[in-house]
Amino acid sequence: MKRERTSNLLHYVRSINVTAISSLIIRPARRDDIAAIVAMLADDHLGRARERIEQPLPPAYYDAYERVASDSNFELVVAEEAGIVVGCLQLCILPGLSSQGASRALIEDVRVASSRRSRGIGEQLVQWAVGRARARGCKLVELLTHNTRVDAQRFYERLGFSRSHIGMTIRF
Repeated sequence: MKRERTSNLLHYVRSINVTAISSLIIRPARRDDIAAIVAMLADDHLGRARERIEQPLPPAYYDAYERVASDSNFELVVAEEAGIVVGCLQLCILPGLSSQGASRALIEDVRVASSRRSRGIGEQLVQWAVGRARARGCKLVELLTHNTRVDAQRFYERLGFSRSHIGMTIRF
């Protein structure tokens, strides 16, 4: 009986968390969101090493935004709360021959502003992306996270993702 009450209490607490951010809007990113997105991308030890936070931002970020925004297989979205960008992710739809011609989705660059973490925003973003991938006919969803991001790995596992591949990288 005590376990059942604990389970019900946890369910209740989770439902409060979701309700508390019901004002969250997930929408396509706009050009004027780029600075907020880049700031979130740079907000950890890995991002600080590869992003450039300058005023004005380097033109490469705006050029990349235009390429992403003009390709129907890419969706760069932001989570907005009270008019402020508090999260982002990029969803890539990848058609292919494997798995009998199935398309797959790749979720990239999931970020939540450090002041807004642990409030369900990342979960809502990922759930949005999974639903969007399903609606676009994808047969699976993949994502990559750096091997040092142990908290992120636990987060994705909690959302139903399982460890399946070993990623390899060449940087130019």
